Amino acid sequence: MNEKAGAQAGEYYLRGVTEVGSGFLLKPDSTFQFFFSYGALDRQGSGTWRIKEKEIVFNSRKRPDHDFALIDSKKTSDDFVTVRITDSNSLLLRYVHAKMEFSDTSIDEKTNNDGAIQFPKGEIKRLSLIFQFCPEKISVFNLNKEHNYFDFRFEPWLAEYFFTDFHLKLAGKDMKGKHPLLDEKEYFFIKAK
Repeated sequence: MNEKAGAQAGEYYLRGVTEVGSGFLLKPDSTFQFFFSYGALDRQGSGTWRIKEKEIVFNSRKRPDHDFALIDSKKTSDDFVTVRITDSNSLLLRYVHAKMEFSDTSIDEKTNNDGAIQFPKGEIKRLSLIFQFCPEKISVFNLNKEHNYFDFRFEPWLAEYFFTDFHLKLAGKDMKGKHPLLDEKEYFFIKAK
């Protein structure tokens, strides 16, 4: 641990935003943990941090290509295309947005309470899936064109936020800058005593 990193290590909490809990834990070994809580939504992140001039720079591990896993794909006798999301937490199933691209059109739909969407049959090109509460993460799949039933599950890292050269400015003992999950204005993260 270098001396600068040791002085900057600590807990930093977002200030001035009602109903939102968020912050960073900067550890002396140059790793960090991030949390964000708003209502029933909880997001987290982790990785390494470093000091560059008068800023803290955050980086996570490489983001996986997909936040959903295709667990079954088959041809059925149905006259439509089914996309289904399965998860042990059934409350999450209705919050997936899907864009099915066909050779001549694309259709945007949202899953129902059972996690299913039915698209009209057509020549499939690709499917994009987004979990509503993680809109920065789009998973794109090239599907088997002969099939018309596709079953997906959430990956364990679905709610994880991945940092790539994210910067916060040092402001005395505190940090300030954009929040990774809020609007573009500047926020303060106050260092705990």
